[in-house]
Amino acid sequence: MHLELRHLRTVRAVHEQGGLARAADVLNITQSALSHQIKGLEDQAGVELFVRRAKPMRLSAAGMRLLRLAEQVLPMVAATEAEFKGVEMGRVGRLHIAMECHACFDWLLPVLDQFRRTWPDVDVDIRLGLAFGALPALAREQVDLVISSDPEEVPEVTFAPLFDYSPTMVVPAGHPLVEKGFVEPEDLADQTLISYPMDRARLDVFSQFLTPAGVEPAHHRKVELTDVALMLVASGRGVAVMPDWVLRRHAANPELAMLPLGQGGMLRRLYAAVRDDDLSQPYMAHVLRLARTEPVRMLRG
Repeated sequence: MHLELRHLRTVRAVHEQGGLARAADVLNITQSALSHQIKGLEDQAGVELFVRRAKPMRLSAAGMRLLRLAEQVLPMVAATEAEFKGVEMGRVGRLHIAMECHACFDWLLPVLDQFRRTWPDVDVDIRLGLAFGALPALAREQVDLVISSDPEEVPEVTFAPLFDYSPTMVVPAGHPLVEKGFVEPEDLADQTLISYPMDRARLDVFSQFLTPAGVEPAHHRKVELTDVALMLVASGRGVAVMPDWVLRRHAANPELAMLPLGQGGMLRRLYAAVRDDDLSQPYMAHVLRLARTEPVRMLRG
């Protein structure tokens, strides 16, 4: 038996309307075409689906089985069509994010919390396991947005600038470097450097500061959480380099001191890498706008 959606809609319409004439009006076809369709469906099934002598016209036992199928399938089809329409209009989509910036959680989570209220039908996720292969994952469409401070030439990918930040050294309040007022690479040669557990090439303190100067810290300790790292710094267990927007909320802590990298400080820029085809999505434009404003709000307190 070859069933089509129009057959299920016909069975439901005749049952709900109680006759061919009213059902034909609902289905927007002629009564003759509807009668012909029902006859063809009954020929396929090999049984009568309607009791024609009844007033109003009603379904037979076999017809009732077909109606139950229609009541299961047609709402699912309607829901899927609505989802497709939502995708077409930019209301529905996917926003899976990978980060090459461990500290970005501090501003990204508030961004996503605002985003989900406006776009409840967009599937949002942070793909932690892809941090070290984020851009290849973007090209393979495993993720839809990558947070990075190192733009690359990737075909059909745009690096949208988000905001500038200053990598800043945080040391115990009584550290000898506080009097100097800034940090040079050689100042870390006898220090324990505390960092996030990321590849050195993705850490500004190495890629932009120590490695170009050929300097290695005496010890390197990796810590997952910002608050734990700052607790260790305050206890004299080491020093750390973090973005200024991370340290802003700790500026009043009397146990900590913040110092620029180099006499004039260092400025870096964070980007959102997005596939070119996704840039036109309304929800993508919105999340990029939020990602540009939330860190500024954090810096201003």
